[in-house]
Amino acid sequence: MKILFLTLEFFSAIALVIAVLLHAPKGEGLAGIGGHARLFSAQKGLEAGLDRVTYIIAAVFLISAIVVGFFA
Repeated sequence: MKILFLTLEFFSAIALVIAVLLHAPKGEGLAGIGGHARLFSAQKGLEAGLDRVTYIIAAVFLISAIVVGFFA
């Protein structure tokens, strides 16, 4: 049982890192100077779906970490 939760925690950690890295950067950077930062930010639906997936993966990781903590 402990091995199952350790494996789940390992794979959810990798998936969480990938999901976080897939998010679009929120900072405007140098494009904010000229006002062109909002030009390429039209994918709001995709970002909302990615947020939901990230929250689910984070919840799975947190729950599995708590369960593994009780086994230790």
